[in-house]
Amino acid sequence: MGNACEINGRAAPPIEERLERLRGIFRPMRSVLVAFSGGVDSTFVLKVAHDTIGDRVIALTTTSPTMPDDDRRTALEMAAAIGARHLVIESNELEIPGYAANPIDRCYLCKGNLFTVCAAKAGELGIDEIVDGLNLDDLRDYRPGIRAATERRVRHPLVEAELTKADVRELSRALGLPTWDRPASPCLSSRFPYGSRITPEGLRQVEEGERVLHRMGFRVARVRHHGEIARLEVESGEVQRLLSEPVRAEVDRELKRLGFRFVTVDLKGFRSGSLNEGLKVA
Repeated sequence: MGNACEINGRAAPPIEERLERLRGIFRPMRSVLVAFSGGVDSTFVLKVAHDTIGDRVIALTTTSPTMPDDDRRTALEMAAAIGARHLVIESNELEIPGYAANPIDRCYLCKGNLFTVCAAKAGELGIDEIVDGLNLDDLRDYRPGIRAATERRVRHPLVEAELTKADVRELSRALGLPTWDRPASPCLSSRFPYGSRITPEGLRQVEEGERVLHRMGFRVARVRHHGEIARLEVESGEVQRLLSEPVRAEVDRELKRLGFRFVTVDLKGFRSGSLNEGLKVA
């Protein structure tokens, strides 16, 4: 550790200094609730917060059909490993008015629901602060959920400490967190193009399709749901293997078994947020 990077055109402080800045953000907090998914960022936030102020930290996870079962298990395991108190609340995003229609601000609706649940529980338990795992790089992408956080006064400690995704992974590794190299795993709804209706059946197809790819050794994989068509994204270096026999035939057979009529491969490979490409937001 110790190599400085550039942030907004200026040299960032050494990573150790930014880690200490993150700890300094938590020290004055009397109590904090972490919106916790069990992913790389929120696990790191929970670990640092718990190491800094101990039992004054509570993790809260909302689960629903849009959350892969593997992510649910990871969240439970990581909170237990860290030793933090962990609340799990069922909250079906598909029941949020307008959500299933999949508008371009779907993430605003989702995060609004999440942070409303967090605020209610924080109020019930007398918790002062709510934080999430938003990192500095997230500010460069289309993230309508940030507006929901702002409206509910949710803080972003990683942004305040100027920590990027790469920083979080490096520091997570140094702290011994097994999530340090875990691939990003956004909710299953992110596999549906905006305007394409999200259904329980479609979510099941996506989750089981990605499980097929993971089982075949594709560590990073997305099944983008385009109605009858499944558009598969794997890492660019793995595209050729996906197209080779007998892998291609098995993937085609398994995805059609799940109900897709056509199975296609995106030749550009995996890109986080590929469904945002070409999106025009006012």
